[in-house]
Amino acid sequence: MKQVIIAFLFMFPIIATAQKYGERNNEIESYKIGYLTQKLDLSSEEAKIFWPIYNDWQKEQTALRKERVQKMISFRKLTEIEELSDTEVQNLIVNDFSFKQRELNLEKKYYYRLKSNLPIKIVGKFYRAQETFKKEILAKYRFNNKPQPN
Repeated sequence: MKQVIIAFLFMFPIIATAQKYGERNNEIESYKIGYLTQKLDLSSEEAKIFWPIYNDWQKEQTALRKERVQKMISFRKLTEIEELSDTEVQNLIVNDFSFKQRELNLEKKYYYRLKSNLPIKIVGKFYRAQETFKKEILAKYRFNNKPQPN
């Protein structure tokens, strides 16, 4: 029993960090949905078309990102790279290209899906809103994560 308590105490910071990360992701996604809703100003019919496509896209992107994280090694740790063979390093780089291509293919797939179901101007507004959202959210979290002066 004592070992279980000790193990939990060591794991608690990891669990708390993961929970905080999950909460932040949920907060960002909720904010993004509100942001897109405002910027796109969709009619009820357009919304019935847009949101299921958007949700499918998000699910596929999340799955691809999870797969990428599971298969990649951090290039930040130079010692890890030094321990790998040239072929292993090359494979990691080529695999990264493959994931980037799959991301691009996913982007194209959903672009065509949006374009074939909604007016192109709405699709354009969506892409513009995504870019402005990224800038806004990066600025928000960059500012919030800086230490405040005493």
